[in-house]
Amino acid sequence: MRPPSTPLDFPMAPEGSSRSRGQALDPQAFLEELQRELLRSLARLGEQSRAAIPESATVTDLLSSALRDEIEIAEIAAQWLTDEPDLDLRLGLARQVGDEARHFEMMCDRVRELGSDPTSDPRTRAHSAIFRYLRGLQTPAERLAAGLAREGVARLRNALLAEVCTARGDDRTAQLCLEGVGEDEVRHLDFCRRELLRYALTTEDQEAARRAMARTLQLAEEASDPSRAAKAPPAPPPEPTAAGR
Repeated sequence: MRPPSTPLDFPMAPEGSSRSRGQALDPQAFLEELQRELLRSLARLGEQSRAAIPESATVTDLLSSALRDEIEIAEIAAQWLTDEPDLDLRLGLARQVGDEARHFEMMCDRVRELGSDPTSDPRTRAHSAIFRYLRGLQTPAERLAAGLAREGVARLRNALLAEVCTARGDDRTAQLCLEGVGEDEVRHLDFCRRELLRYALTTEDQEAARRAMARTLQLAEEASDPSRAAKAPPAPPPEPTAAGR
């Protein structure tokens, strides 16, 4: 059964943390804990990202920047599915690859309609720090938790882009972000939530998932405000994953 949507004002409940109890939470309770942390982080990231959008940035500038994210998300999902034995996960990741490729093409088409040329291949730039981190994740629990965070960040980015477009009278691009892309992102978030209920079962998997989400969100904040990278403490080295999945 699909977990219910978590409202933005979902209350924090630190006493429910598996860290404080030293044992694994029920998977549904653990998922709710992750979602509370995700929503709290996205609220902070949203204010930071909104403030970081230059007044001089055009809609085509913002769309062109989003193209790189769409390609990187597609690449990560493609890499993860190649070594994933679970058929449900493999098919879900394959669907995401197709969705992200379609998003890329839709955004390119919109850039052309606005009179610009999206011919610059976003892959000519070095991969982002988030891409490099996600590529190294190995277990389903940490991949799904990081994917939940990554899709949450992507949904936030497109909501902010739609906000800018609406303010500038570009309702067509806003609709593309909220409906053409946004509806797929909702499905991707549901996929991560649903599969986490199957894979975040042990204390080790839950801690790995929690670390993966936290690091993904930290990197997203640093990407939105590069000055944070210099201020942030070094991330702890990843713990070796247990043999087997």
